[in-house]
Amino acid sequence: MLGFIKKLFGPGVDLSEKMREGAVIVDVRSPGEYAGGHVKGSKNIPLDKISGKINTIKKWDKPVITCCASGMRSGSAASILKQNGVEAYNGGSWQKANRL
Repeated sequence: MLGFIKKLFGPGVDLSEKMREGAVIVDVRSPGEYAGGHVKGSKNIPLDKISGKINTIKKWDKPVITCCASGMRSGSAASILKQNGVEAYNGGSWQKANRL
């Protein structure tokens, strides 16, 4: 699996290492989806709310790993965060992120 993550995110990005550095996992699914199962300790900020939470997320001063059901919404969320100066990575599905 680690090889897959490296291919997906490019060389030098080790999400497990980012977790050891204190990264925050942000689950961008709806509250209902999140309630059905999520990564322990993750924060639920639905994709349609992420832009409004940029300042809050910046205050965390930590890398952010986004996740969702398949990796599509989390990819969009990571892009939005990066465009706003947040160190962010698409962690893909929450089940994959749960194994970091």
